[in-house]
Amino acid sequence: MDKIIITDDQIVPFNAVAPNLYGLRIAFVNVFAVTHPDRSWTLIDAAIPFSASRIRHWVQERFATAPRAIILTHGHFDHVSAAGELAKEWNIPIYAHPLEFPYLTGEKQYPAPKPGVGGGLMSLLSPLYPRGPHNFTDRLQPLPTNSAGLAFAELPGWQVLHTPGHTPGHVSFYRTKDGTLIVGDAFCTTKPESFFEGALTQKAELHGPPAYFTSDWAAARASVRKLASLNPLTVAPGHGKPLSGSEVPAKLRQLAADFDRIALPESQKSTAA
Repeated sequence: MDKIIITDDQIVPFNAVAPNLYGLRIAFVNVFAVTHPDRSWTLIDAAIPFSASRIRHWVQERFATAPRAIILTHGHFDHVSAAGELAKEWNIPIYAHPLEFPYLTGEKQYPAPKPGVGGGLMSLLSPLYPRGPHNFTDRLQPLPTNSAGLAFAELPGWQVLHTPGHTPGHVSFYRTKDGTLIVGDAFCTTKPESFFEGALTQKAELHGPPAYFTSDWAAARASVRKLASLNPLTVAPGHGKPLSGSEVPAKLRQLAADFDRIALPESQKSTAA
């Protein structure tokens, strides 16, 4: 694909998302860094093509060392594209849910996007987005799988939660001690079909996952309800601004309760459960 030019005004750091959690927005997608008591840290997601230098610069400015691992919420191009280059440079593993492995080991592409759903420039451009397959076989390791959210050594203090729907192996991460939730694309805090138009200006509010790439709406609805039941106080999304405060649990419960109206594309509403 043609080289993507990422300009300085498309780079926005989030310096204090929550204790020991930092973020960086690159164009329309976020990556996060979780620091640990032993002063090591872990990178969550790896952004769009040609973003490795931007992530590398952020790491050099903020952290004394390379991360202990890269953990992927899922395998879409805007969350993994710098992973291979950075993992090789830093000599670290890449973790993902086993159900994402076919898209991360060169075996298969994601299903074609649905440009007619949701409206907005992101939807219209979606046929042009890379669908893989990526091949991280030499670095790829499985995340633990457990319906209750298993602890994970590379992310101490956090639960790994399988939250399918946007993709089969999509995961979120929850820290119980302070109610911090990293959600990938399980839901967004900006209108997901209009990232380009609103990445810098849209008010932070809860929306469903990006419709043009969501493969299973029943599972997506169930995942949002699962996350709402945690009553998180801070949400760190893959798209949009982090959101924090006592009103967050009620807002997320409202998204879960009214998911079909807020998130479901018109083409799916006639078949909604």
